[in-house]
Amino acid sequence: MTLLSIGFGNALSQERIISILTPDSAPVKRLVHIAKESGNLIDATCGRKTQSVIIMDSDHVVTSAMSAEALAGKINK
Repeated sequence: MTLLSIGFGNALSQERIISILTPDSAPVKRLVHIAKESGNLIDATCGRKTQSVIIMDSDHVVTSAMSAEALAGKINK
C-alpha cells in the first residue's frame, strides 16, 4: 500500500483514489454537499480553504487544503 500525503499529517492510499478534482465547479460542490449529508465526507483541511476534492473507491469524498496539481504531481513521481 502506497500512501499519499494530503497535508497536515493526513495520508490516503493511492490505490483507492479514483480522481482528484478542484472544488470550483457546481457539480463538485454538489458532490461534496451530498457526501456531507450522507456521512461520507472526510474533511482533511484542518480549517483551511479547500483546494482539492478527492474521490475514493469506497464512495468517500475527502477535502484537502493542498492543490489538485500538487497532489497529482506527488502521484506522478
